[in-house]
Amino acid sequence: MLKLWNSLTRTREAFGPINPGEVRMYSCGPTVYSMPHIGNFRSYVTWDILRRVLVANGFKVVHCMNITDVGHLVGDGDEGQDKLQMSADKEGISAWDIAKRYEKIFVDYAEVLNIKLPDSPLLCRATDHIEEQIKLIQLLEEKGFTYKTSDGIYFDTAKFPDYGKLSGQPLDEKLEGARVDVNKEKRQATDFALWKFSYPNGRSFDSAHDDAMHRRHMEWESPWGIGFPGWHVECSAMSHKYLGQPFDIHTGGVDHIPVHHENEIAQSVAAYNVPLANFWVHNDFMTVEGQKMSKSVGNVYTLDDCKAKGIEPLAIRYFFLGAHYRSKLNFTWEAAQAAQNALNNLREFSRELAIPTDQNPHESFNDEFMSELNDDLNTPAALAVVWNLVKSDVESSVKASTLLAWDKILGLDLDKYIAKPVEIPEHVKQIAQRRWEARSRQDWPAADQLRNELDSLGWNMEDGAAEFKLKPKV
Repeated sequence: MLKLWNSLTRTREAFGPINPGEVRMYSCGPTVYSMPHIGNFRSYVTWDILRRVLVANGFKVVHCMNITDVGHLVGDGDEGQDKLQMSADKEGISAWDIAKRYEKIFVDYAEVLNIKLPDSPLLCRATDHIEEQIKLIQLLEEKGFTYKTSDGIYFDTAKFPDYGKLSGQPLDEKLEGARVDVNKEKRQATDFALWKFSYPNGRSFDSAHDDAMHRRHMEWESPWGIGFPGWHVECSAMSHKYLGQPFDIHTGGVDHIPVHHENEIAQSVAAYNVPLANFWVHNDFMTVEGQKMSKSVGNVYTLDDCKAKGIEPLAIRYFFLGAHYRSKLNFTWEAAQAAQNALNNLREFSRELAIPTDQNPHESFNDEFMSELNDDLNTPAALAVVWNLVKSDVESSVKASTLLAWDKILGLDLDKYIAKPVEIPEHVKQIAQRRWEARSRQDWPAADQLRNELDSLGWNMEDGAAEFKLKPKV
Protein backbone atom coordinates (compact mmCIF):
# COMPACT_ATOMS: atom_id res chain seq x y z
CA MET A 1 0.00 0.00 0.00
CA LEU A 2 1.28 3.44 -0.95
CA LYS A 3 2.02 5.71 1.98
CA LEU A 4 2.77 9.45 1.64
CA TRP A 5 3.82 12.13 4.08
CA ASN A 6 0.90 14.55 4.31
CA SER A 7 2.08 18.07 5.15
CA LEU A 8 -1.42 18.97 6.28
CA THR A 9 -1.55 16.35 9.04
CA ARG A 10 2.24 16.07 9.46
CA THR A 11 1.98 12.28 9.38
CA ARG A 12 2.78 9.46 6.95
CA GLU A 13 -0.60 8.20 5.81
CA ALA A 14 -1.89 5.31 3.71
CA PHE A 15 -3.05 6.80 0.45
CA GLY A 16 -6.51 6.20 -0.92
CA PRO A 17 -8.25 8.23 -3.63
CA ILE A 18 -11.61 9.93 -3.33
CA ASN A 19 -12.92 8.12 -6.40
CA PRO A 20 -11.90 4.43 -6.60
CA GLY A 21 -9.25 3.80 -9.23
CA GLU A 22 -8.67 7.46 -10.10
CA VAL A 23 -6.26 10.01 -8.62
CA ARG A 24 -6.71 13.72 -9.25
CA MET A 25 -3.45 15.58 -8.66
CA TYR A 26 -2.47 19.25 -8.94
CA SER A 27 1.13 20.51 -9.11
CA CYS A 28 2.28 24.09 -8.78
CA GLY A 29 4.09 24.85 -12.02
CA PRO A 30 6.74 27.36 -13.10
CA THR A 31 6.65 31.13 -13.31
CA VAL A 32 7.91 31.57 -16.86
CA TYR A 33 10.00 34.72 -16.64
CA SER A 34 13.62 33.49 -16.82
CA MET A 35 15.80 30.47 -17.55
CA PRO A 36 14.78 27.54 -15.32
CA HIS A 37 17.68 26.17 -13.26
CA ILE A 38 18.30 22.59 -12.22
CA GLY A 39 16.98 23.24 -8.72
CA ASN A 40 13.56 24.08 -10.19
CA PHE A 41 13.34 20.65 -11.74
CA ARG A 42 13.78 18.68 -8.54
CA SER A 43 10.09 19.26 -7.84
CA TYR A 44 8.94 18.24 -11.30
CA VAL A 45 11.02 15.05 -11.34
CA THR A 46 9.55 14.17 -7.92
CA TRP A 47 5.97 14.66 -9.09
CA ASP A 48 6.73 12.69 -12.25
CA ILE A 49 7.94 9.81 -10.06
CA LEU A 50 4.81 10.13 -7.91
CA ARG A 51 2.62 9.98 -11.02
CA ARG A 52 4.48 6.90 -12.30
CA VAL A 53 4.23 5.17 -8.90
CA LEU A 54 0.49 5.84 -8.81
CA VAL A 55 0.13 4.33 -12.28
CA ALA A 56 2.22 1.32 -11.22
CA ASN A 57 -0.22 0.84 -8.34
CA GLY A 58 -3.08 0.61 -10.81
CA PHE A 59 -4.50 4.13 -10.62
CA LYS A 60 -5.58 6.34 -13.48
CA VAL A 61 -4.00 9.74 -12.85
CA VAL A 62 -5.59 13.04 -13.87
CA HIS A 63 -2.72 15.49 -13.46
CA CYS A 64 -3.08 19.26 -13.70
CA MET A 65 -0.27 21.84 -13.57
CA ASN A 66 -0.37 25.60 -13.95
CA ILE A 67 1.91 27.88 -15.94
CA THR A 68 2.21 31.20 -14.08
CA ASP A 69 2.49 33.78 -16.84
CA VAL A 70 1.09 36.78 -14.97
CA GLY A 71 0.65 38.16 -11.47
CA HIS A 72 3.64 36.68 -9.61
CA LEU A 73 5.21 39.68 -7.94
CA VAL A 74 8.83 39.88 -6.85
CA GLY A 75 9.28 38.44 -3.36
CA ASP A 76 6.01 36.46 -3.52
CA GLY A 77 4.19 39.30 -1.79
CA ASP A 78 1.74 41.93 -2.98
CA GLU A 79 4.25 44.68 -3.65
CA GLY A 80 6.81 45.30 -6.36
CA GLN A 81 6.86 44.53 -10.05
CA ASP A 82 5.36 41.51 -11.76
CA LYS A 83 8.20 39.09 -12.55
CA LEU A 84 7.20 38.83 -16.21
CA GLN A 85 6.84 42.59 -16.60
CA MET A 86 10.26 43.00 -14.95
CA SER A 87 11.89 40.59 -17.43
CA ALA A 88 10.07 42.24 -20.33
CA ASP A 89 11.45 45.65 -19.35
CA LYS A 90 14.93 44.18 -18.98
CA GLU A 91 14.96 42.30 -22.28
CA GLY A 92 13.09 44.91 -24.30
CA ILE A 93 10.23 42.68 -25.45
CA SER A 94 6.63 42.21 -24.34
CA ALA A 95 5.63 40.20 -21.30
CA TRP A 96 3.66 37.94 -23.65
CA ASP A 97 6.84 37.15 -25.57
CA ILE A 98 8.74 36.56 -22.32
CA ALA A 99 6.12 34.02 -21.22
CA LYS A 100 6.12 32.26 -24.58
CA ARG A 101 9.95 32.05 -24.68
CA TYR A 102 10.50 30.67 -21.19
CA GLU A 103 7.48 28.36 -21.25
CA LYS A 104 8.96 26.66 -24.34
CA ILE A 105 12.35 26.33 -22.64
CA PHE A 106 10.68 24.81 -19.56
CA VAL A 107 8.74 22.31 -21.68
CA ASP A 108 11.87 21.40 -23.69
CA TYR A 109 13.91 20.88 -20.52
CA ALA A 110 11.15 18.76 -18.99
CA GLU A 111 11.14 16.55 -22.08
CA VAL A 112 14.88 15.75 -21.94
CA LEU A 113 14.48 14.99 -18.21
CA ASN A 114 11.74 12.48 -19.11
CA ILE A 115 9.16 14.46 -17.14
CA LYS A 116 5.73 13.80 -18.59
CA LEU A 117 3.87 17.08 -18.28
CA PRO A 118 0.07 17.11 -18.33
CA ASP A 119 -1.54 17.29 -21.74
CA SER A 120 -3.54 20.35 -22.78
CA PRO A 121 -5.78 21.70 -21.31
CA LEU A 122 -4.45 20.33 -17.99
CA LEU A 123 -1.15 22.16 -18.51
CA CYS A 124 -2.92 25.47 -18.07
CA ARG A 125 -1.81 29.10 -18.33
CA ALA A 126 -3.05 31.72 -15.89
CA THR A 127 -3.68 34.15 -18.77
CA ASP A 128 -6.08 31.65 -20.39
CA HIS A 129 -8.21 31.54 -17.24
CA ILE A 130 -8.83 35.18 -16.30
CA GLU A 131 -12.60 34.69 -16.45
CA GLU A 132 -12.45 31.78 -13.98
CA GLN A 133 -10.30 33.81 -11.61
CA ILE A 134 -12.64 36.79 -11.72
CA LYS A 135 -15.61 34.51 -10.97
CA LEU A 136 -13.80 33.05 -7.95
CA ILE A 137 -13.07 36.54 -6.60
CA GLN A 138 -16.70 37.53 -7.13
CA LEU A 139 -17.82 34.48 -5.15
CA LEU A 140 -15.48 35.41 -2.29
CA GLU A 141 -16.81 38.98 -2.45
CA GLU A 142 -20.41 37.75 -2.22
CA LYS A 143 -19.47 35.71 0.87
CA GLY A 144 -17.86 38.70 2.58
CA PHE A 145 -14.22 37.61 2.50
CA THR A 146 -12.85 40.58 0.52
CA TYR A 147 -12.20 44.27 0.87
CA LYS A 148 -10.91 47.00 -1.41
CA THR A 149 -7.82 49.20 -1.10
CA SER A 150 -6.38 51.76 -3.49
CA ASP A 151 -4.22 49.07 -5.14
CA GLY A 152 -6.53 46.08 -5.28
CA ILE A 153 -9.03 43.61 -3.86
CA TYR A 154 -7.77 41.66 -0.84
CA PHE A 155 -8.73 38.49 1.04
CA ASP A 156 -9.40 39.14 4.73
CA THR A 157 -7.54 36.33 6.52
CA ALA A 158 -9.12 37.28 9.87
CA LYS A 159 -12.43 35.97 8.51
CA PHE A 160 -10.97 32.52 7.83
CA PRO A 161 -10.50 30.79 11.22
CA ASP A 162 -8.32 27.95 9.86
CA TYR A 163 -5.75 30.26 8.28
CA GLY A 164 -2.33 28.86 9.18
CA LYS A 165 -3.38 25.23 9.54
CA LEU A 166 -1.05 23.96 6.80
CA SER A 167 2.04 25.68 8.19
CA GLY A 168 1.01 25.02 11.78
CA GLN A 169 1.04 28.73 12.63
CA PRO A 170 -2.12 30.33 13.99
CA LEU A 171 -3.03 33.70 12.51
CA ASP A 172 -1.85 35.64 15.58
CA GLU A 173 1.60 34.01 15.38
CA LYS A 174 1.83 34.72 11.66
CA LEU A 175 0.94 38.34 12.31
CA GLU A 176 3.51 38.62 15.11
CA GLY A 177 6.29 37.28 12.89
CA ALA A 178 5.26 39.05 9.70
CA ARG A 179 7.63 41.47 8.00
CA VAL A 180 6.95 45.20 8.23
CA ASP A 181 4.01 45.69 5.94
CA VAL A 182 4.50 48.40 3.33
CA ASN A 183 0.81 48.47 2.42
CA LYS A 184 -0.81 50.36 5.28
CA GLU A 185 -4.28 49.77 3.85
CA LYS A 186 -4.15 46.02 4.48
CA ARG A 187 -6.10 45.03 7.58
CA GLN A 188 -3.65 42.25 8.46
CA ALA A 189 -0.14 41.65 7.17
CA THR A 190 -1.25 38.15 6.12
CA ASP A 191 -4.05 39.44 3.89
CA PHE A 192 -3.30 38.81 0.23
CA ALA A 193 -4.25 40.29 -3.12
CA LEU A 194 -6.92 38.65 -5.20
CA TRP A 195 -6.95 41.36 -7.88
CA LYS A 196 -4.33 44.07 -8.35
CA PHE A 197 -5.15 47.38 -10.03
CA SER A 198 -2.96 48.54 -12.87
CA TYR A 199 -3.75 52.12 -11.90
CA PRO A 200 -4.78 53.61 -8.53
CA ASN A 201 -8.29 52.79 -7.32
CA GLY A 202 -9.00 50.65 -10.37
CA ARG A 203 -9.39 53.54 -12.81
CA SER A 204 -8.73 53.01 -16.51
CA PHE A 205 -5.58 53.97 -18.35
CA ASP A 206 -5.71 57.62 -19.47
CA SER A 207 -3.44 58.17 -22.47
CA ALA A 208 -3.79 61.94 -22.05
CA HIS A 209 -2.23 61.92 -18.59
CA ASP A 210 -0.44 58.58 -18.11
CA ASP A 211 2.94 57.62 -19.47
CA ALA A 212 2.32 54.98 -22.16
CA MET A 213 5.76 53.50 -21.44
CA HIS A 214 4.52 52.40 -18.02
CA ARG A 215 1.33 50.75 -19.17
CA ARG A 216 1.20 47.09 -18.20
CA HIS A 217 1.59 44.56 -20.99
CA MET A 218 -0.91 42.20 -19.34
CA GLU A 219 -4.10 43.68 -17.91
CA TRP A 220 -7.81 43.01 -18.09
CA GLU A 221 -11.13 44.69 -17.36
CA SER A 222 -12.88 43.47 -14.23
CA PRO A 223 -15.85 44.43 -12.05
CA TRP A 224 -13.37 46.31 -9.81
CA GLY A 225 -11.31 48.05 -12.47
CA ILE A 226 -8.57 47.32 -14.96
CA GLY A 227 -5.81 45.12 -13.55
CA PHE A 228 -4.59 41.55 -13.18
CA PRO A 229 -5.15 38.61 -10.81
CA GLY A 230 -3.05 37.99 -7.72
CA TRP A 231 -0.62 35.08 -8.02
CA HIS A 232 -2.48 32.72 -5.66
CA VAL A 233 -5.87 32.91 -7.39
CA GLU A 234 -4.90 31.01 -10.54
CA CYS A 235 -4.20 27.71 -8.77
CA SER A 236 -7.54 27.72 -6.95
CA ALA A 237 -9.49 28.67 -10.07
CA MET A 238 -7.83 26.16 -12.40
CA SER A 239 -7.69 23.21 -10.00
CA HIS A 240 -11.40 23.68 -9.31
CA LYS A 241 -12.19 23.79 -13.03
CA TYR A 242 -10.23 20.70 -14.02
CA LEU A 243 -10.16 18.55 -10.88
CA GLY A 244 -13.14 19.64 -8.83
CA GLN A 245 -12.94 20.11 -5.07
CA PRO A 246 -11.75 18.37 -3.03
CA PHE A 247 -9.18 16.52 -5.11
CA ASP A 248 -6.66 13.91 -4.00
CA ILE A 249 -3.11 15.32 -4.02
CA HIS A 250 -1.64 18.83 -4.16
CA THR A 251 2.13 19.05 -4.68
CA GLY A 252 4.75 21.79 -4.47
CA GLY A 253 7.96 22.92 -2.83
CA VAL A 254 8.30 23.54 0.91
CA ASP A 255 8.69 27.24 0.14
CA HIS A 256 5.02 27.27 -0.92
CA ILE A 257 3.73 26.13 2.47
CA PRO A 258 3.69 29.34 4.56
CA VAL A 259 2.23 31.72 1.95
CA HIS A 260 1.14 30.39 -1.44
CA HIS A 261 -0.47 27.14 -0.34
CA GLU A 262 -1.84 28.69 2.83
CA ASN A 263 -3.56 31.31 0.67
CA GLU A 264 -4.81 28.74 -1.84
CA ILE A 265 -6.49 26.80 0.95
CA ALA A 266 -8.05 29.93 2.45
CA GLN A 267 -9.64 31.22 -0.75
CA SER A 268 -10.72 27.78 -2.03
CA VAL A 269 -12.29 26.59 1.22
CA ALA A 270 -13.90 29.99 1.81
CA ALA A 271 -15.42 29.86 -1.67
CA TYR A 272 -16.68 26.28 -1.77
CA ASN A 273 -16.95 25.18 1.89
CA VAL A 274 -15.07 21.91 1.35
CA PRO A 275 -11.35 21.04 1.66
CA LEU A 276 -9.13 21.85 -1.31
CA ALA A 277 -7.05 18.63 -1.30
CA ASN A 278 -6.76 15.58 0.94
CA PHE A 279 -2.97 15.14 0.65
CA TRP A 280 -0.37 17.90 0.51
CA VAL A 281 3.04 16.62 -0.64
CA HIS A 282 6.09 18.93 -0.58
CA ASN A 283 9.71 18.48 -1.62
CA ASP A 284 12.65 20.15 0.13
CA PHE A 285 15.22 22.56 -1.32
CA MET A 286 18.33 21.88 -3.35
CA THR A 287 21.50 23.76 -2.42
CA VAL A 288 24.70 24.17 -4.44
CA GLU A 289 28.01 23.47 -2.68
CA GLY A 290 26.14 23.93 0.59
CA GLN A 291 24.85 27.39 -0.36
CA LYS A 292 21.51 28.72 -1.52
CA MET A 293 21.39 29.19 -5.28
CA SER A 294 21.98 32.84 -6.11
CA LYS A 295 22.95 34.77 -9.21
CA SER A 296 25.18 37.00 -7.07
CA VAL A 297 27.12 33.93 -5.91
CA GLY A 298 27.22 32.58 -9.47
CA ASN A 299 25.94 29.11 -8.59
CA VAL A 300 22.67 29.05 -10.54
CA TYR A 301 23.13 26.25 -13.07
CA THR A 302 20.94 25.20 -15.98
CA LEU A 303 20.80 21.94 -17.89
CA ASP A 304 22.91 23.62 -20.58
CA ASP A 305 25.60 24.34 -17.98
CA CYS A 306 25.53 20.65 -17.04
CA LYS A 307 25.80 19.53 -20.66
CA ALA A 308 28.86 21.75 -21.08
CA LYS A 309 30.51 19.72 -18.31
CA GLY A 310 29.51 16.38 -19.81
CA ILE A 311 26.54 15.79 -17.49
CA GLU A 312 23.42 14.60 -19.31
CA PRO A 313 19.88 15.60 -18.30
CA LEU A 314 19.11 11.98 -17.38
CA ALA A 315 22.15 11.94 -15.11
CA ILE A 316 20.60 14.94 -13.32
CA ARG A 317 17.38 12.91 -13.04
CA TYR A 318 19.41 10.03 -11.57
CA PHE A 319 21.06 12.51 -9.18
CA PHE A 320 17.64 13.66 -7.95
CA LEU A 321 16.55 10.06 -7.36
CA GLY A 322 19.57 9.51 -5.16
CA ALA A 323 18.06 11.55 -2.31
CA HIS A 324 14.66 11.34 -0.65
CA TYR A 325 12.42 14.13 -1.92
CA ARG A 326 11.74 15.42 1.61
CA SER A 327 15.42 15.78 2.44
CA LYS A 328 17.67 18.63 1.40
CA LEU A 329 19.81 17.86 -1.63
CA ASN A 330 23.25 19.39 -2.12
CA PHE A 331 24.47 19.73 -5.70
CA THR A 332 28.18 19.56 -6.45
CA TRP A 333 29.88 18.88 -9.76
CA GLU A 334 31.52 15.84 -8.17
CA ALA A 335 28.12 14.45 -7.16
CA ALA A 336 26.71 15.15 -10.62
CA GLN A 337 29.66 13.34 -12.23
CA ALA A 338 29.14 10.41 -9.87
CA ALA A 339 25.50 10.22 -11.02
CA GLN A 340 26.64 10.31 -14.64
CA ASN A 341 29.14 7.51 -13.97
CA ALA A 342 26.50 5.40 -12.24
CA LEU A 343 24.08 5.88 -15.11
CA ASN A 344 26.80 4.99 -17.63
CA ASN A 345 27.59 1.81 -15.67
CA LEU A 346 23.92 0.85 -15.56
CA ARG A 347 23.65 1.36 -19.31
CA GLU A 348 26.80 -0.68 -19.97
CA PHE A 349 25.48 -3.51 -17.80
CA SER A 350 22.10 -3.33 -19.55
CA ARG A 351 23.68 -3.75 -22.99
CA GLU A 352 25.13 -7.12 -22.03
CA LEU A 353 21.84 -8.60 -20.82
CA ALA A 354 20.04 -11.33 -22.69
CA ILE A 355 16.85 -10.56 -24.55
CA PRO A 356 13.94 -10.95 -22.08
CA THR A 357 11.83 -14.03 -22.72
CA ASP A 358 8.77 -12.41 -21.10
CA GLN A 359 7.81 -9.08 -19.54
CA ASN A 360 7.39 -10.28 -15.95
CA PRO A 361 9.83 -8.81 -13.41
CA HIS A 362 11.57 -10.98 -10.82
CA GLU A 363 8.93 -11.44 -8.11
CA SER A 364 10.90 -10.97 -4.88
CA PHE A 365 13.10 -8.18 -6.23
CA ASN A 366 10.04 -6.43 -7.64
CA ASP A 367 8.21 -6.69 -4.33
CA GLU A 368 11.19 -5.06 -2.61
CA PHE A 369 11.49 -2.34 -5.28
CA MET A 370 7.80 -1.41 -5.09
CA SER A 371 7.81 -1.62 -1.30
CA GLU A 372 10.52 1.06 -1.15
CA LEU A 373 8.72 3.35 -3.61
CA ASN A 374 5.40 2.85 -1.85
CA ASP A 375 7.12 3.95 1.37
CA ASP A 376 6.75 7.69 0.67
CA LEU A 377 8.66 7.51 -2.65
CA ASN A 378 11.92 6.22 -1.19
CA THR A 379 13.88 6.50 -4.44
CA PRO A 380 17.38 6.10 -2.88
CA ALA A 381 16.36 2.72 -1.45
CA ALA A 382 14.73 1.77 -4.77
CA LEU A 383 18.00 2.53 -6.60
CA ALA A 384 19.82 0.33 -4.07
CA VAL A 385 17.46 -2.52 -5.05
CA VAL A 386 18.36 -1.89 -8.71
CA TRP A 387 22.06 -2.36 -7.97
CA ASN A 388 21.36 -5.42 -5.81
CA LEU A 389 19.61 -6.96 -8.80
CA VAL A 390 22.53 -6.06 -11.06
CA LYS A 391 24.98 -7.85 -8.72
CA SER A 392 22.71 -10.86 -8.15
CA ASP A 393 22.84 -14.28 -9.83
CA VAL A 394 19.36 -13.85 -11.30
CA GLU A 395 19.13 -15.08 -14.89
CA SER A 396 20.18 -12.44 -17.42
CA SER A 397 16.90 -12.37 -19.34
CA VAL A 398 14.95 -11.96 -16.09
CA LYS A 399 17.20 -9.07 -15.08
CA ALA A 400 16.39 -7.49 -18.43
CA SER A 401 12.62 -7.84 -18.03
CA THR A 402 12.85 -6.57 -14.44
CA LEU A 403 14.83 -3.45 -15.37
CA LEU A 404 12.44 -2.76 -18.25
CA ALA A 405 9.51 -2.87 -15.83
CA TRP A 406 11.23 -0.69 -13.23
CA ASP A 407 12.31 1.90 -15.76
CA LYS A 408 8.67 2.71 -16.43
CA ILE A 409 8.90 4.38 -13.01
CA LEU A 410 12.54 5.50 -12.92
CA GLY A 411 12.38 7.05 -16.39
CA LEU A 412 16.07 6.54 -17.27
CA ASP A 413 15.49 5.29 -20.85
CA LEU A 414 17.05 1.90 -20.12
CA ASP A 415 14.93 0.37 -22.89
CA LYS A 416 17.37 1.98 -25.34
CA TYR A 417 20.22 -0.09 -23.87
CA ILE A 418 18.85 -3.37 -22.51
CA ALA A 419 20.02 -6.37 -24.60
CA LYS A 420 21.47 -4.06 -27.25
CA PRO A 421 25.24 -4.70 -27.42
CA VAL A 422 27.41 -1.99 -28.91
CA GLU A 423 28.43 -2.48 -32.51
CA ILE A 424 31.81 -0.84 -33.06
CA PRO A 425 32.39 0.37 -36.64
CA GLU A 426 35.49 -1.08 -38.28
CA HIS A 427 37.09 2.33 -38.88
CA VAL A 428 36.74 3.12 -35.14
CA LYS A 429 38.45 -0.16 -34.25
CA GLN A 430 41.30 0.70 -36.62
CA ILE A 431 41.83 4.16 -35.08
CA ALA A 432 41.83 2.62 -31.60
CA GLN A 433 44.37 -0.02 -32.65
CA ARG A 434 46.66 2.65 -34.11
CA ARG A 435 46.40 4.64 -30.89
CA TRP A 436 47.21 1.53 -28.84
CA GLU A 437 50.28 0.95 -30.96
CA ALA A 438 51.35 4.62 -30.68
CA ARG A 439 50.91 4.43 -26.92
CA SER A 440 52.94 1.22 -26.78
CA ARG A 441 55.89 2.92 -28.46
CA GLN A 442 55.35 6.01 -26.23
CA ASP A 443 54.48 8.28 -29.15
CA TRP A 444 52.30 10.45 -26.95
CA PRO A 445 51.53 13.23 -29.49
CA ALA A 446 50.21 10.65 -31.96
CA ALA A 447 48.29 8.84 -29.21
CA ASP A 448 46.67 12.11 -28.09
CA GLN A 449 45.75 13.02 -31.66
CA LEU A 450 44.11 9.65 -32.23
CA ARG A 451 42.26 9.87 -28.88
CA ASN A 452 40.86 13.24 -29.98
CA GLU A 453 39.79 11.67 -33.25
CA LEU A 454 37.93 8.92 -31.39
CA ASP A 455 36.36 11.53 -29.14
CA SER A 456 35.07 13.49 -32.16
CA LEU A 457 33.50 10.28 -33.48
CA GLY A 458 31.69 9.72 -30.17
CA TRP A 459 33.89 7.02 -28.60
CA ASN A 460 35.87 6.74 -25.40
CA MET A 461 38.93 4.49 -25.26
CA GLU A 462 39.81 3.00 -21.89
CA ASP A 463 43.39 1.74 -21.57
CA GLY A 464 44.11 -1.42 -19.59
CA ALA A 465 47.37 -3.14 -18.78
CA ALA A 466 47.09 -5.62 -21.63
CA GLU A 467 44.19 -4.41 -23.77
CA PHE A 468 41.88 -1.50 -24.43
CA LYS A 469 38.10 -1.14 -24.39
CA LEU A 470 35.93 1.09 -26.55
CA LYS A 471 32.76 2.63 -25.15
CA PRO A 472 30.31 4.93 -26.92
CA LYS A 473 29.91 8.38 -25.46
CA VAL A 474 26.34 8.67 -24.20
